[in-house]
Amino acid sequence: MCDLPGYKGFRDYFQDNVVEWKTFYESKEPHKEALPGNWNSKQQISRELVISVLDQTSSLRRIRNFEVANITIGRVRIGVSPLVTDFVISKLGQKFVQPPPFDLAKSYADSHACAPLIFVLSPGADPMAALLKFADDKGFSGDKFNAISLGQGQGPVASKLITAAVQNGSWVVLQNCHLAVSWMPSLEKICEEFSPENVNPEFRLWLTSYPSDKFPVTVLQNGVKMTNEPPTGLRMNILQSYISDPVSDPEFFSGCQGKEVVWEKLLFGLCFFHALVQERRKFGPLGWNIAYGFNESDLRISIRQLQNLPLNQEPEVFGMHENVDISKSLQETKELFDSVLLTQGVKEGAVEERRQMTCSTISPRISSQKNPALASDTIATLQTHLCRSLPKDFDLEEGLKKYPVVYNESMNTVLVQEMGRFNKLIITIRTSLQNLQKAIKGLVVMSSDLESVASSLLIGKVPDMWAKTSYPSLKPLGSYVTDFLARLKFLQDWFDNGKPNSFWVSGFFFTQAFLTGAMQNYARKYTIPIDKCGYEFEVLPCETIETSPEDGVYIHGLFLDGARWDRKRGILGESLPKVLFDPVPIIWIKPGKKSDFKDKPDYVCPLYKTSERRGTLSTTGHSTNFVLAFSLPTDQPVQHWIKRGVALLCQLDD
Repeated sequence: MCDLPGYKGFRDYFQDNVVEWKTFYESKEPHKEALPGNWNSKQQISRELVISVLDQTSSLRRIRNFEVANITIGRVRIGVSPLVTDFVISKLGQKFVQPPPFDLAKSYADSHACAPLIFVLSPGADPMAALLKFADDKGFSGDKFNAISLGQGQGPVASKLITAAVQNGSWVVLQNCHLAVSWMPSLEKICEEFSPENVNPEFRLWLTSYPSDKFPVTVLQNGVKMTNEPPTGLRMNILQSYISDPVSDPEFFSGCQGKEVVWEKLLFGLCFFHALVQERRKFGPLGWNIAYGFNESDLRISIRQLQNLPLNQEPEVFGMHENVDISKSLQETKELFDSVLLTQGVKEGAVEERRQMTCSTISPRISSQKNPALASDTIATLQTHLCRSLPKDFDLEEGLKKYPVVYNESMNTVLVQEMGRFNKLIITIRTSLQNLQKAIKGLVVMSSDLESVASSLLIGKVPDMWAKTSYPSLKPLGSYVTDFLARLKFLQDWFDNGKPNSFWVSGFFFTQAFLTGAMQNYARKYTIPIDKCGYEFEVLPCETIETSPEDGVYIHGLFLDGARWDRKRGILGESLPKVLFDPVPIIWIKPGKKSDFKDKPDYVCPLYKTSERRGTLSTTGHSTNFVLAFSLPTDQPVQHWIKRGVALLCQLDD
């Protein structure tokens, strides 16, 4: 950067005034702050470039010297999205960052009887209320307006409705076309038969669908397409509620004669709550584990109150800690950079056209580069390094000999089973890398799977082939490999040196088996039915420990998300500024009889394997992400931490 015009001497000034730049860097909104010194007055200086250079913790993964061990991941603290938004406003205008108001009448005016009107749905937006009101205004209500939600067995019913409406000039609404994939060819044929000669001019066919690659292309091309993008920000959400039906109807708004004051207060409260639950979705798993589709049927708010609300709101409005702004910026920046990567030409498919390609064109990414040979060398170097890093498979026969199945020690079985699970992943990784090397040399055909592996290695992403066999992880390639090797070392140390005093709980492939093993040991030791046993938890005031507990297990390696562990008071505490995750000391998991447990006003904190905080039920009946709920002491009401979205994580994303 210092070689660009206008930036001469920037490096020296930065080194001599680190304190000023540190203050600028740690500002909550650095893109609105003045640059230190006289750099702000220089017209050639690009504030966006300076902030981007300062943000050394970019989400883009760099591979330096082709060494996986050198792949470093940091945390973006500045947040690129607000900077990009301000840049777009300054260069292009406000209209490019705010969705235009939904104008159903204009779309209707552009249509005709032979052209279907297509609503492209988005989460949180439901056009049906507006469409019903519009149809009523146009005189298409009652028998002249027919709506049906598509699904199993609804195709023939929809066909009959369309046939009748074409003749009598009524309107037909087919909702959720994406749920009737098998009927889409029939819909395409019906629309192709529309012509001015056989269709009543008053007839309209309305379709609603989420984006789907199964939606008929011809219908999409010939139709009038609309989308009602949900508003962003607390102010815009409330405004959208107020200008939408039925609150926008003066007769409805003034319909509570004699109770205007109470009515308006209740209306305001419900609209505010609707906007709040919508906005919590922006914070990912910290807001809601699953982003529920809160629709537009909630109540609205008064414009007078709306005008007094700030345009930008603090996270405390949503009951969350100020650190969630950093989490939100991280997520938005990741999505932005992922979108940038999509422009680099990394895509899969068209295998038949590439089967005979040489190593210099093994993927679209390589062929699109100025130096394809360098890219293929990068893949080859990474492949060699990864193969050398992988240890030998675990010897399961030797494991069973050294750690046989013993009634009073279930951990022997846990260890051998874990070794078997990791063996499958080792074999998958090694085999794919070896086949990729052969494909680069032209010894085997470059399949779509190998093509995907090569593309993923180039952008520092875990290949899908590995992820299907792997434990859950959101880490990029370099961190994933480092974490994977650490897990293998944990099991190898256990095998070589015996059961550890404290278990790295994050290192297990199937954590539930380990917890069940600890419970079985206790139940068998004291001859208690296992269904009458449960867990109690105690966070110890230490990071290491020299002995094993008499009952239960010590575990370590967990992180608190949304809060921290107050080591002085031994309770949950508020997160420190700009510290997103807090390592938790050793935890003692103590099995016992459920009937002996005493109720405590503790926060029941869920433990997840990844920060995504959601998963699916596996064949064993366990969640692929949720592990266990821990009881942690607190001096705050439990609802306080629920609003904070506090959870324990086995691993971070970097």
